[in-house]
Amino acid sequence: MTDTFNDRDALVEAITREVLVALGAGGAGVDPNDPCAGCVQGCAAQCATKVRSLMESGADRIEYHGDANDVPLDLARYIDHTLHKPDASAADIDKLCDEAAEHNFASVCVNPTWVRRAANRLRDTDVAVASVIGFPFGATPSDVKAFETRRAVRDGAREIDMVINIGALKSGQHDLVRDDIARVSDACHEVGAINKVIIEAALLSDAEKIIVSRLAREAKADMVKTSTGYAKGGATVYDVALMREAVGPKMGIKAAGGIRTAEDVQEMIAAGATRIGASAGVKIVSGQGGASGRY
Repeated sequence: MTDTFNDRDALVEAITREVLVALGAGGAGVDPNDPCAGCVQGCAAQCATKVRSLMESGADRIEYHGDANDVPLDLARYIDHTLHKPDASAADIDKLCDEAAEHNFASVCVNPTWVRRAANRLRDTDVAVASVIGFPFGATPSDVKAFETRRAVRDGAREIDMVINIGALKSGQHDLVRDDIARVSDACHEVGAINKVIIEAALLSDAEKIIVSRLAREAKADMVKTSTGYAKGGATVYDVALMREAVGPKMGIKAAGGIRTAEDVQEMIAAGATRIGASAGVKIVSGQGGASGRY
């Protein structure tokens, strides 16, 4: 995708065609209006169209076995142990860090004001500190997001979860969205930190999910992430599968929002997620999770 794609419909059509080609459903002699024609897989694991049709027929979960079919038994290293509540206290942050160290989670994800405290608490562990930028609405200017990122990494964050400019995406301002992501990616990569781009999938059409996932990849982001947890819906297997197909096999995908059980985590990983954001991490790894919190 290049800047020559100024017409939104042409852009969506081009991206969708590329995704279908990558899935092996857009080759020569295949009707582009029938992406399932000629498909020999017959499974949701290889085709977003099949995932969509299953969801529309009433399925609320899909067992997806693509490249991530070997779901690990140890889920802890996939989990970002998360606390973004506005009333979280210093004691709450300390508890979060201690739990993450005890269970060997991938990271703790905290609001920027708590990054330095978390980094000091986790100094002698393998647990990374992540923070959120432009959170939860993504509506702050790009230069502010870049400044906020540099402050967070200076305080000890090595992973950044940024929220895209959702309104700009909805307005078709794709160059602005790409630049917004790129500024945070640049600020992260200056110190070897990683940028996870929250697309807030619950607010987007399928075409917009594909477009922004590709924009994030172009902007040198390291991961795309489903949700903040503050919108009308959280992570779904369908969205993770669609995002995986949009960005290809190498880019990371983080599923977040409403994930509360080990089963939820396993399904997200099977769909292509490489990281899980959850506030219920301890319950998930200890087998105490209750009913699914998925939207």
